[in-house]
Amino acid sequence: MTAEHVSLKDLENKNEFIRRHIGPGEQETAEMLAELGLGSLEELLDNTIPGSILQAEPPAVGEAHTEAETLVYLKDMLAKNKMYRSFIGMGYHDTLTPTVILRNVFENPGWYTAYTPYQPEIAQGRLEALVNFQQLTMDLTGLDLASASLLDEGTAAGEALGLARRVSKNKNSNLFYIDENCHPQTIDVVKTRAKGFDVDVIVGPATEAVNHDSFGALIAYSDTYGQIRNPQSLIAELQGQKCIVSVVADIMSLILLKSPGSLGADAVLGSAQRFGVPMGYGGPHAAFFATSEKHKRSLPGRVIGVSIDQRGNKGYRLAMQTREQHIRREKATSNICTAQVLLANMASFYAVYHGPEGLKNIASRIHRLTDILAAGLKNKGATLQNDTWFDTITLQVKDKSAMLARADARKVNLRIFDDNRVSISLDECTTRDDIVCLWDIVLGEGHGLNVDTLDSQITAKGSASIPAELVRDDAILTHPVFNSYHSETEMLRYIKRLEDRDLALNHSMIPLGSCTMKLNATTEMLPVTWPELGRMHPFVPVSQSEGTRQMIRELEDYLKIITGFDAVSMQPNSGAQGEYAGLMAIRNYLESIGEGHRNVCLIPASAHGTNPASAAMAGMKVVVTACDENGNVDVADLKQKAEDMKDQLAALMITYPSTHGVYEEGIREICDIIHANGGQVYMDGANMNGQVGVSKPAEIGADVSHWNLHKTLCIPHGGGGPGMGPIGIKQHLVPFVANHSVIKLDGPNPESTAISAAPWGSVSILPIPWAYIRMMGSDGIRKSTAVALMNANYLAKKLAEYYPVLYTGRNGRVAHECIIDIRPLKAASGITEEDIAKRLMDFGFHAPTMSFPVAGTLMIEPTESESKAELDRFIEAMVQIRHEVARVENGELDAENNMLVRAPHTLADILDNEWDRPYTREEAAYPVPSVARSKFWPSVNRVDNVYGDRHLMCSCPPVESYQD
Repeated sequence: MTAEHVSLKDLENKNEFIRRHIGPGEQETAEMLAELGLGSLEELLDNTIPGSILQAEPPAVGEAHTEAETLVYLKDMLAKNKMYRSFIGMGYHDTLTPTVILRNVFENPGWYTAYTPYQPEIAQGRLEALVNFQQLTMDLTGLDLASASLLDEGTAAGEALGLARRVSKNKNSNLFYIDENCHPQTIDVVKTRAKGFDVDVIVGPATEAVNHDSFGALIAYSDTYGQIRNPQSLIAELQGQKCIVSVVADIMSLILLKSPGSLGADAVLGSAQRFGVPMGYGGPHAAFFATSEKHKRSLPGRVIGVSIDQRGNKGYRLAMQTREQHIRREKATSNICTAQVLLANMASFYAVYHGPEGLKNIASRIHRLTDILAAGLKNKGATLQNDTWFDTITLQVKDKSAMLARADARKVNLRIFDDNRVSISLDECTTRDDIVCLWDIVLGEGHGLNVDTLDSQITAKGSASIPAELVRDDAILTHPVFNSYHSETEMLRYIKRLEDRDLALNHSMIPLGSCTMKLNATTEMLPVTWPELGRMHPFVPVSQSEGTRQMIRELEDYLKIITGFDAVSMQPNSGAQGEYAGLMAIRNYLESIGEGHRNVCLIPASAHGTNPASAAMAGMKVVVTACDENGNVDVADLKQKAEDMKDQLAALMITYPSTHGVYEEGIREICDIIHANGGQVYMDGANMNGQVGVSKPAEIGADVSHWNLHKTLCIPHGGGGPGMGPIGIKQHLVPFVANHSVIKLDGPNPESTAISAAPWGSVSILPIPWAYIRMMGSDGIRKSTAVALMNANYLAKKLAEYYPVLYTGRNGRVAHECIIDIRPLKAASGITEEDIAKRLMDFGFHAPTMSFPVAGTLMIEPTESESKAELDRFIEAMVQIRHEVARVENGELDAENNMLVRAPHTLADILDNEWDRPYTREEAAYPVPSVARSKFWPSVNRVDNVYGDRHLMCSCPPVESYQD
């Protein structure tokens, strides 16, 4: 095209982002479609998706916008927020993220695009950082065993209820007691969890817990008003009554306070947010959870353990019941399927960077400023509710309206109660000037107070605001990792050293079926660290969050248009939380119409393991329905069971496209069967990336569905979290979804309790899906799904010559993913799916999803973001591996000593003077020429899982190992 024929419209191409997000260009797309015998992407959709559900037109989310336009629009929108200084507290505090962590972890795709570390040999960096988090948790809580993080403080408290229910010897009790001085949102979430378990709850003064026969109790250490009480005698008395006692604690306060474990607590939990993670209007944040060794099998979530590899070297791995919900299904103790790995890593790096002395300085400064603030107020006659504190004081004010006017004028938020009380919580960002400002707000100007004078007075007479018997006197964070990297140079190198041990999307394609490791575009990620989002407390007056709430509303509208649902609840902060939230909405609805006796949940045998675990958490009885030989739901079996249980049927949980990677033709009929027998349809949206832009779950027949925004709509996996799992609901379910005790939401019943600690979940990562939809537009999101189908079918066709494709749908097509069957190869050669998974590491690839949903298989999902060249590189690797398997089959290679069984190969292997293998070093490390161009070296050999389970160690290795 010559210059004179170029129009302004041609130059203002709104589809540039679509072109950049989607991997294959026009020529590559034409070549791949030709390989499939198709002429267009629309023909592929017609050829693959049942006509009964295929939408003729893309959803009307609007035209595509450029990256620059999107950022300017969002910046202007968020400028509507009123950025006040927050002293609200309630478990959320302003913090200073060290910039070396901000730039090199939070904003670094090497950390945020990695997958959950199920393949430990290429995840050693992340695993080490998580072990540091566990060690930090154990040191501060004084307990033996810690998880690698949970979703937030509220859900961690809910998990404490589940742990107590399982391990308590008081089997005759159905009561869980909650200290009324826990944060209100924490109480709220535990009430929801208790309802799902059909557990009775009493909320009252902690001291009255002994007057009740309870199997478990949750008590606050430093409570929501700031008061610090010694819980030791109360814990002992409750334990004497066979009650499991969990303590909720502020992580920063534990630097100065005696550990709850040393006071006898069975479990300790809280939020790690103030260790360098922005408030983000509610999240994402990592929760910490610790318990004693004797309760290790009931510890919720993931645990990182230390094992050894094939060379006898240290190797980290996921330990114990890290996939327990998939193994135990409805008998699982939790439905936790994710963690907050990125945020837990930030918190652990914060502790590594500051070290024990730095953390003690931060905590001591916060406490000293609180002492000074309180002393000044008391000197001027203010009445304080609490006489002990770490960082929070609560006081009576005489003229509340005048004080609030002064606070508003200074752009300061305090915690305001319905009566004449206010609370003030300080943090590491608090300055001397802030103290004077707070005196001005509470007392009015002209008070004459001086920070230095009061500081000197407190120094002279000493502080008694932490009870003497609760002052911490033991050493913390003595391990070398917390005492070695305190300069920025050393910290930068430590972070980089760990990053280099991890394979992430910035290295290569991660072809995980059911996990959708697609591009997390930089433009989508940029707003996550903007202060307009990061520094906003989730409980600010709604008038101050107009811009953020507009973004949430626009995202909700996009999701409603894409899915066909009437409303969206953004609160669930993981996919499994979304399942739980949707099922609780169904349960609440059924109770409202007098059908609370309905408690049977039908779940196909192919379902995600979290499905039956979530159903059990919602108080439902799981009945499994069969699948046919093609992997589809056996409609006749489902119909029979639905009819047999029509008086008890509550719901069906079904994934669409199916977990087997096909579009089931009978999906509308399946939904109709459930509705005809009085049940509701819950559609698991784990595979929603196979529906976006081409079909709508609400129109198919779903009543409620969750979507994994961290899979479908580009929020990165973060090495195992964060996630978001909002739910869409039909109008009849709208009143029955979660509300919130602090910020009341429009739509749900006002008395409904919460699913997560923050009203809209993890808001600071919502700009990612919002920006993705806005930049892709209606045509772009439809094309994205079509290309995902094309890539999956191209890959399936190219691999089918070498590996059987287990399930296909209409016209022999797969959906967005395909399952290849390794079982015939194993029978012929002894080579397993795990051997292939480990061997792929030598090619620079992460393995596909292994042995799920069918044992002995690999489930592969290429996503739309991968180019034909990258797909061909993966195909080349898989073909080469098949040739290597053939050499084992025909006896050319020893069955126990070959490049597959001994994979992955490390640099130490290649440099080893002893080489006793019937294949060359080149075959081991450079199996195809393309690997040499950019070699990724696994940092350890195959990790020994059996050894790790037999020698469970979930803390930093002992000092001697560092010396060695």
